[in-house]
Amino acid sequence: MKQRVITAIVALIFFIPVLYIGSWVLEIVAVLMGLVGMYELLKMKGISIFSIEGIIASIGMMLILVPKQYLSFIPLSLSTLFLFYICGILLLVCTVFSKNSFTIDDAGVATLGALYIGTGFHYFIETRAAGLPLLMFVLFVVWATDIGAYMFGRKIGKTKLAPAISPNKTIEGSIGGMVSAIVVAAIYLYFFPQAFSMGIMLALTVLFSIAGQLGDLVESAFKRHYDVKDSGTILPGHGGILDRFDSLLFVLPIVHLVTLI
Repeated sequence: MKQRVITAIVALIFFIPVLYIGSWVLEIVAVLMGLVGMYELLKMKGISIFSIEGIIASIGMMLILVPKQYLSFIPLSLSTLFLFYICGILLLVCTVFSKNSFTIDDAGVATLGALYIGTGFHYFIETRAAGLPLLMFVLFVVWATDIGAYMFGRKIGKTKLAPAISPNKTIEGSIGGMVSAIVVAAIYLYFFPQAFSMGIMLALTVLFSIAGQLGDLVESAFKRHYDVKDSGTILPGHGGILDRFDSLLFVLPIVHLVTLI
């Protein structure tokens, strides 16, 4: 617990100024976190990020993550989506010449991982560009959900939510997490109103809370499948980047989907 607290304090001391400054500082941090997340996912699958396949997957991830203004050197006839498709095709080609050391399953995980991680961190950048109050709202909703689910789960949790994937999570904890998110969101929105009315924003809070918990469960499913405790070790006591940002990687694209950004 002591290690977790120390890591959390150090992370906040670094992270809060990055969020406040935004701009290119946050963009660089988002790119680095995307690369670390890609490294963690590929490592779980047994693929080196420094292999040909790992480099191709990382390039594909960067094509999605990096803001378009930094990709202006790409000819107008080539969209980033098409170039991502080319990366996917190259990964499939690698299965032909790898002598079965890189399979279609590996190519699928690498391609889907690039899409999942790249899109999530891309909208991390886009949400901050839309304004610090909006990003903080999303962060508070995710944090309140996590803390509420943990506390309610410990106190009154009895009914398992997804025992085959994450045995400690309960339905009572999940509901408690949503309630906590609504309370925190209502307080935050009172002082920092957003684009929609209070009622609509609280309804979206429920959606974001559910999406965040699904993101958490998806990450748990990864780790369960690959039989690892944490996605990485970059954050002592907390695991890896994917462990800490699993909820946000699901929530932030939905923030875009509901036109908040």
